[in-house]
Amino acid sequence: MSGRKLFAHELEARLDQLLLLSLRQRSPKEPAARLEVLPRAMQERVLHWVAVAAQGSNDLGWLLASLAAEHAAGLGAQLGAQLDDWARAGLEAYDHGGLDAARNVLGEYAAAHENRSPRSREAVSFAAMEGRLSCFLQALDGRPLKLASGARAWTDSETLWLPERLDVAPDAAGNCRLYKLMAAMLWAQARFGSFNTDPEPELELWPDRERALDWFAVFEAMRLEACIAVDLPGLAREIAVLRGPWPEALEAAAARLGQPGASAADSLACMAELRKVGAGETPVLPHVGAMDPLAARRVRAARIARDTAVLRRALKVLAALDSKSGAQGDSQYAPLAAEGDFQIGDPQADLVVLPPDAREAAKSLQQDLGEVPRAALHPAGPGTWQPVAGGGEEPVVADSAARPDALYDEWDYRRGAMRRGWCHLYESEGQAGEQEWVDAVRLRHAHLIRSIRRRFESLRGEDKPQRRQFDGEEIDLDAQVDARADRKSGGEPSPRLFIHRRRIERSLAVMFMVDMSGSTKGWVNDAERESLVLLCEAIEALGDSYAIYGFSGWTRTRCDIYRIKRFGDRYDAGTRSRIAGIEARDYTRMGGAVRHLSGLLHKQNARHKLLVTLSDGRPDDHGDEYRGRYGIEDTRRALLEAREKGIRSYCVTIDRHGADYLPQLYGPAHYSVIDDAKKLPQKIAEIYRKLTG
Repeated sequence: MSGRKLFAHELEARLDQLLLLSLRQRSPKEPAARLEVLPRAMQERVLHWVAVAAQGSNDLGWLLASLAAEHAAGLGAQLGAQLDDWARAGLEAYDHGGLDAARNVLGEYAAAHENRSPRSREAVSFAAMEGRLSCFLQALDGRPLKLASGARAWTDSETLWLPERLDVAPDAAGNCRLYKLMAAMLWAQARFGSFNTDPEPELELWPDRERALDWFAVFEAMRLEACIAVDLPGLAREIAVLRGPWPEALEAAAARLGQPGASAADSLACMAELRKVGAGETPVLPHVGAMDPLAARRVRAARIARDTAVLRRALKVLAALDSKSGAQGDSQYAPLAAEGDFQIGDPQADLVVLPPDAREAAKSLQQDLGEVPRAALHPAGPGTWQPVAGGGEEPVVADSAARPDALYDEWDYRRGAMRRGWCHLYESEGQAGEQEWVDAVRLRHAHLIRSIRRRFESLRGEDKPQRRQFDGEEIDLDAQVDARADRKSGGEPSPRLFIHRRRIERSLAVMFMVDMSGSTKGWVNDAERESLVLLCEAIEALGDSYAIYGFSGWTRTRCDIYRIKRFGDRYDAGTRSRIAGIEARDYTRMGGAVRHLSGLLHKQNARHKLLVTLSDGRPDDHGDEYRGRYGIEDTRRALLEAREKGIRSYCVTIDRHGADYLPQLYGPAHYSVIDDAKKLPQKIAEIYRKLTG
């Protein structure tokens, strides 16, 4: 790496590449200009942590970049000494408390080391106000909104963009107040339907679109102030004091738009009248942001589709779970407002309260459309998962009261640290399958089972010969030959001339970890189940202690473990039925499963402990984060933790590319790649015999 500092334009390009700022209408100019003064090594460290943060959230990456740039000069050399710990603390706070928690942790640390000039204290930065504004918005009615900084103030109805710095007012208190009122007016645009009416027909009639949008923002500000005054009169008075009186020519429009029931359509009607008489200069309103109705309506359309899907899937779950309602898949429910929450009612059944995410989706639809559309009241969707509110990656369980059975850390190689309590693990009993299937497998492989059992019985409680002993049941011929040679040569022969046989009792506990990801569907799943049947039939002859668990999941919030056979359970009809019920499910987030099952194995009272994984591919999960190196590094770390507990690990896979990553996970001699899943049942017993013999 060159020692030359990166110039501002180079930093702008790097930040834009990491955070896609141009697509999110954020400008990297200010943070890039501030980072330009840092040494090259420190610039690279900041960019490294921005990249790490962006893996989890672009907003978190932007926050870290903004705060690092904002406080770089004030922190000075201390930033270099403590940057890694500062960034890790912020990332861990984000893991557990979201963006607000990260902002507080990062901001509090930086604020403790600030060293600003008197002039800079009069201006107020977005980074300094973001936490306060976030709390302010949470206290307001309507759907949750994100905060971000950009070149101008505007909203797409889900994110509020505010200027990166304000120095309009003569003092810091005035600039703080202006930030709050800007945020309030943008919130009101989303809350009171500024984008529920298409303004394009009117905008197309204006010769200057930008000027038309400025007037639309002014007329909407009149209407929104009246809406705010109904529920928040104190806030409305603050806005009125800031803007001053309306121009005399606009008083009639202000009175019209201040009437109850006025909508964005009335603002467009005022624009049409103004266009006919000739529009003058727009009033200067520092608290009123710009409007981008095209972007807002795109976001709104996607949100309506998403919220409709959330509600319909929730109704599907309720119809399946609530046997009292008698609801069928094509039923229609009528939403009833009760104490501020949405409920689902059927004239012939008891009221059923919607799950939290579905309730928020219903409120969001009512905010966007004025009512919950009839199309959203038909249950739909095949599964018990609900789509994610907000379009994120993580699924929501139908039973919102469910709590994970365990929380496990996860290794993030980019941070060089654990993400504490990151994986939510749920353990449940595997579903039962058809006993007839197991009987058919036992019949089809009867000859192979008998052969395997004979070989395994030879390992059971065998006598181990100890040679060159003082006494024993047999003569050690090799020792006798050596002794005779010693006597012939004049040496003193050894008295150790016998063989003593000592009974060796096996002390072994084995955990079989079975991949139940969606990629095993079909003949791979059949091969896994047949292998387990053959193994169980053979291991029963040995008397080894063994357990079988399946694993799957969907993101870090739903890591599922399925009990097929616990240590101590008998290989009875119930166990055989659960083996038959093993089926392909979701994804392969392996680290949490390894930690959980190695913990169960560690508790067993046995001298030797072995964790055997049956899988068809590398660690993987929904979304991009766990795929690739991240998942491999986390699984490798989990296996190292198991090794520290005295647990050996081995993997049997049918992934033909397994040799690319398995040596890194298990070591060069601790895995087997089987090129054909159909060979798995025949190979697995031999592999087990070699591992435990």
